[in-house]
Amino acid sequence: MRPVAARRLDDIIAGDGTESVDGELLLAEVRVLAPLVPGKIIAVGQNYLDHIREQGAEPPKTPVLFPKFPSSVIGPGEEIRWTAGVTEQVDYEAELAVIVGRRATRINADDALAHVFGYTGANDVSARDLQFSDGQWTRGKALDRFLPLGPSVVTADELLDPQDVAIRCQLNGELVQDASTREMVFSVAELIAFISETITLDPGDVILTGTPNGVGYFRKPQVFLMPGDTVEVEIGDLGVLANPVGDPYPRAAPARKTLAVERS
Repeated sequence: MRPVAARRLDDIIAGDGTESVDGELLLAEVRVLAPLVPGKIIAVGQNYLDHIREQGAEPPKTPVLFPKFPSSVIGPGEEIRWTAGVTEQVDYEAELAVIVGRRATRINADDALAHVFGYTGANDVSARDLQFSDGQWTRGKALDRFLPLGPSVVTADELLDPQDVAIRCQLNGELVQDASTREMVFSVAELIAFISETITLDPGDVILTGTPNGVGYFRKPQVFLMPGDTVEVEIGDLGVLANPVGDPYPRAAPARKTLAVERS
């Protein structure tokens, strides 16, 4: 592996630091981080026909959007963790992630892919009990450490058709998701056009394009992540994004009550 001068992917997206520097690195000798920490993360729900069929639902008429936050992002090999007692239904979702390369505001689908820098793998980790009880999806989707990204980025000129990419997920070595982006309800180009109509996309923003069937919540019996598990997401030829599940964080200590003392 030959390193380049850029310190961040954002520099490369801007066209800076692409020149090689002296020396080579062995992949086994480096720690692979998340490819980037996006400014905005816009995720899409209910965007795979096979995932909709497993729920017995109907396809949405327009894309279903929700946010995740930079604090959700972790890299390959980092632990998926959550706070003890907050959720008992943590689920996996293998997804193709789109990295924006050019600012996009009110563009049409025909021009949308010209605004893509590249693609990477993602695991849209989800707390199903929070997602379905809160009335909206933000908390159940955007917990800290709930978005593994990586391990590599393929530029748009290397992946000309994002609608023909294999998506696989293994849980502890067992294949649980095996599908293709051909199952998308709304294509990558259509998603970019829809989002940019109301939300400006900046270089380095990430779009999560949805997950196919096989998620733990809709399995019989249901399957949820537990400490000691390992989740592996494989998107096309982008490599394997593997993350262990760590022990929950302890909850914050309860606030101390102050008792008023009546004086006589």
